[in-house]
Amino acid sequence: MSHGAALQAAQDAGLAWTLEHAARGSSWWREHFAQAGVDVATLAGAGELARLPFTTKQDLRDAYPLGWLCVPEADVRRIHGSSGTTGKRTVCAYSAQDLDDWAEAFARCFRYAGVVPDDRVQVMVGYGLWTAGIGFQSGVERLGAMAVPTGPGNVDFQLEVMEDLASTVICSTSSFALMLAEAVAERGMRNALHLKTAIIGSERWSDGVRARIEAALGVESFDIYGLTELYGPGMGIDCHRHEGIHVWSDLYIVEIIDPDTLEGLPPGAEGEIVLTTLRKEAMPLIRYRTRDRSWLYPEPCGCGSPYPRIGRLLGRTDDMVKVRGVAVFPAQVDSVLSTFDAAGPEYQIHVSRVASRDRLAVRVEAVESPELVQSLSERLHHALGVHAAVEIVPPGSLPRSTGKTLRVFDHRLEEGGERG
Repeated sequence: MSHGAALQAAQDAGLAWTLEHAARGSSWWREHFAQAGVDVATLAGAGELARLPFTTKQDLRDAYPLGWLCVPEADVRRIHGSSGTTGKRTVCAYSAQDLDDWAEAFARCFRYAGVVPDDRVQVMVGYGLWTAGIGFQSGVERLGAMAVPTGPGNVDFQLEVMEDLASTVICSTSSFALMLAEAVAERGMRNALHLKTAIIGSERWSDGVRARIEAALGVESFDIYGLTELYGPGMGIDCHRHEGIHVWSDLYIVEIIDPDTLEGLPPGAEGEIVLTTLRKEAMPLIRYRTRDRSWLYPEPCGCGSPYPRIGRLLGRTDDMVKVRGVAVFPAQVDSVLSTFDAAGPEYQIHVSRVASRDRLAVRVEAVESPELVQSLSERLHHALGVHAAVEIVPPGSLPRSTGKTLRVFDHRLEEGGERG
């Protein structure tokens, strides 16, 4: 049997188990399927996923705290959850098998990035209810490397530990990696460090940001994928070719849909990622709309990996803001700024309403220059399809974040208006 045929058979079997497990274990899932008029026992395989109804983060919030639980509470070994900054906190439960699968998937990510047991891996992401810290640490320990769990923040402390313990790998958000890169450059510390690899996740980051991080820290960087509902980070990573993110198709199925029509899209077409798990016991996902924007590569990777690839994230369908009827995404602004050496990587998008008309402003760190303002304005207008006022602010003046960075500020809502 070919690898493709074997994978299809495994996905069909995993999906059948997941549907039966969810229907048996949770009244929420039974009602969800019944309302959609779907008898999950009649599903012929992964090729018929479109017969199943979607689920959303709002569904998970409405089922708070454990309405999606499909195993006895006595079998739950850990709880994780979101920060709750954009609404009701979401809670996700894990069985012992879930935690084992997650650790192994994370270790696979480290292997794809060339991390070996001799490495010292500094984990600079959040611990607690958030999945990142313990997820990274579990993957390091499963691999057999040394974990250095410094957690987020405190650049001085991070650099001290990095130098004293000769850390070779760092794990962080792109925002914090940029903060470290700036500090290393300012202090002339690069030759004092032993870094070779950076594993970066949690937020979308551009090729321009990647280049800045790699140049300042002397590392090869890898983009890691995941979300709390899907175990956490460690659910995919790019290989050394850096041509898309390999996703673990033995653990979950990826669909790409049009977020407006909800129809499936072919490989190569950009849309919203939808996920269905194949082994997750405590809280499986079934056609879960992530709001992440990407695409599926139609061809295998040249590295020889059997795992399919998605494109590096383009952003989220819900981070879009409409200005005079035009959809504007932070990723578009990020892509333009990355082509200007004179502009820093930090930026903000501000939308307001002036005299009943939407106003879009992009705030950028740079040395004041009329020529730069004009060039940026022209390039942004071409990329966005709407005029953006460019506001230059001094380098280092925009807020830095140890976690996800807020990019879009829609003041129309504060002014009592609606999104355009």
